Amino acid sequence: MFQGSSALTLDGKGRINVPTRHRDVLVELAAGCLTLTRHPDGCLLMYPRPEWAKKREQIAAFPMQARGLQRLLLGSAQDVEIDSSGRILIAPELRQAVGLERDVMLLGMASHFELWDAAALAQREAADLSQGMGDVLNQFSF
Repeated sequence: MFQGSSALTLDGKGRINVPTRHRDVLVELAAGCLTLTRHPDGCLLMYPRPEWAKKREQIAAFPMQARGLQRLLLGSAQDVEIDSSGRILIAPELRQAVGLERDVMLLGMASHFELWDAAALAQREAADLSQGMGDVLNQFSF
């Protein structure tokens, strides 16, 4: 289970260092093999390859009405590997699609990660909080 956030910096070649606490687990679970794809919210999703294989099957089975979402998720998917220095390369088209510049945030989301431009994430969180959580918290206590 991945959780927590990490403030990271894209280097000049578009690489990020995978935090050590996650890197060791990713190497053990997926031999350092990951898949990146776009999310409709404006971030990238980062899956360990075995988890992505399960998701890919689910996405491929979407009905025709969800063709646009299939196109976004499957058409944008790119396989990457953690290199010997603990980095992954994020392709220019993925960086451009979600506006990754320099400062990024990696969020552990249980089975996968979200990778956000830091400023875009701050805006998204503020907007989400201003709208309230609706009924979702009626069944949850802190």
